[in-house]
Amino acid sequence: MTWVEVLVLGIVQGLTEFLPISSSGHLRIVSELFFDADAGASFTAVTQLGTEAAVLIYFAKDIGRLVATWFRGFRDTEVRRTADYRLAWYVIIGSIPIGVLGLLFADQIRTTARNLWLIATTLIVFGILLGLAERIGRQRRSMDQLTGRDAVAMGFAQSLALIPGVSRSGGTITAGLFLGLDRPTAVRFSFLLAIPAVVASGLSELPEVFEEGGPGLQPTGIQMVVATLVAGVVGYACIAWLLRFVERHSVYLFVWYRIALGCLVLGLLATGVIDAT
Repeated sequence: MTWVEVLVLGIVQGLTEFLPISSSGHLRIVSELFFDADAGASFTAVTQLGTEAAVLIYFAKDIGRLVATWFRGFRDTEVRRTADYRLAWYVIIGSIPIGVLGLLFADQIRTTARNLWLIATTLIVFGILLGLAERIGRQRRSMDQLTGRDAVAMGFAQSLALIPGVSRSGGTITAGLFLGLDRPTAVRFSFLLAIPAVVASGLSELPEVFEEGGPGLQPTGIQMVVATLVAGVVGYACIAWLLRFVERHSVYLFVWYRIALGCLVLGLLATGVIDAT
């Protein structure tokens, strides 16, 4: 891996991790289109540690409060009745599906799922689903009205992001809108829900990213650190922007972008400009 690839892919990861457009899909497309290679699932997972660090910093007060409330709830029955205690459990419950499915399909995630025909198709299909959710979702419920059913449904939606092109935030936001959550609530819970899964995935993939002869581009240790830091800094700015954006605007911008990008990739594949595998 060259330093140009490190910087470009780090920026791409930071820009796309929190937007509902699929960071893993973009890393796969950009690395193939500009560098004639695949950055690899392990590189993607490890750079996500940087963007999740941005989430931890941005929501530090909220996360600290949730963690403290969760622990206090074990000995205080009054605490168990609070919205924060329920929310902490919702994050835990919602993280289970992606953890289980990620372990079961680890090999396919690193290989078959990175086919560009599949990525382009999922960009389009899940873009349309996001648009439908925006169109027909009632968007009447806020964070204090979140339920266990919402957490489970959004957890399974998040697990679909194991397929590059689906988008972790896109899947959870789509599910949240279909369930009647308002946009800010769906986005905030999406951020919180991603923390356990992404941190666990990134740490587990650390040995794989440096494996000699393994799939994907091979970064050095310092290159991996720089890419992760770049992704974190850019990701932090994107969190702030997205939260402001969804308070005032619909998600149709991302819908049309996904569809356009998916169609572009399909065209490049059909004409032989880029290779699918």
